[in-house]
Amino acid sequence: MQTDLRGRDMITTQEWTRAEIDTVMEVAHDLKRKRALGEPHAYLRDKSLAMLFFFTSTRTRGSFEAGMAQLGGHGAFIDHTTTQISHGDTAKEIGEIFGRYFDGIAIRQCDWKVGNQYIRDVAEASRVPVLNMQCDVYHPFQILADLMTIQERFGREGLRGKTINVSWAYASSYQKPISVPQSLILLMTRFGMNVRLTHPPEYKLMPDIVEQAKENTRRHGGSFEMLDDFDTGCRGADVVYAKSWGALMTTEDNEESARIGKQYTNWITDEQRMAMAAENAVYMHCLPADRNIEVTDGVLDGPQSIVYDEAENRLHVQKAVMALTMR
Repeated sequence: MQTDLRGRDMITTQEWTRAEIDTVMEVAHDLKRKRALGEPHAYLRDKSLAMLFFFTSTRTRGSFEAGMAQLGGHGAFIDHTTTQISHGDTAKEIGEIFGRYFDGIAIRQCDWKVGNQYIRDVAEASRVPVLNMQCDVYHPFQILADLMTIQERFGREGLRGKTINVSWAYASSYQKPISVPQSLILLMTRFGMNVRLTHPPEYKLMPDIVEQAKENTRRHGGSFEMLDDFDTGCRGADVVYAKSWGALMTTEDNEESARIGKQYTNWITDEQRMAMAAENAVYMHCLPADRNIEVTDGVLDGPQSIVYDEAENRLHVQKAVMALTMR
């Protein structure tokens, strides 16, 4: 167990060692047990977290705010549109000033080619940990929750050799960020899983992220393959993690991306596709899902779905990272 994580930023899991991630998992499982038993765990009493949102949120805001309260501290919700951030304050100023007001800074900024750099600029200027609540490149806390959920289903030592299909799915609501699939392939390849990245040709991920995933496989075992057929990706998979993302590597025009997507409206996770997966396969999604477009009600609400366990575990992994870095 690593005990020297105080002050560390969490911008991507790729910048944390495997031992450090294992520590987060160990603490998260313990905090989940404590909450279930009603045991107090106010490790961050009198601490405060600035939660700066450039994008709306349900699970992220709720879980960070509740988590800080359960740890004995306070989460301050800050909307960039109702502050001087919208017309003046720079990333450097936010890092310098909020780093003096608060004990941690959490940021959700998903603008393409802007978000990750903004978070890193704040972190460079901050004297306190900076936590990435999602950017254009990474979504580390979602993926830590995904890891915890898969471990709960298959055992903490049982991931090696299991197959996860990280697949694109059609959605009509909006062109979603690519940060979830990118973070998934980065983390799951570090745990010896057989990772499939399945998507239509126009929905590629960032080349350097794909190369890092391949390197992770070389270091940690398992396998990494890229497929362009939804059925093939689902076949025999232990985890079907199918969600939509925008065609950002093909076009930055949202309308053009939407037109491309309409060619693939049959990329929906339904009961037939789940039947192609392994016998004890599970369905995962970070939510919100476009019901009966990305995934059918029968799958999302069915016995193979573990999306609500997955959502709950956002709370526990975030509390673990905050407790380890903000104490």
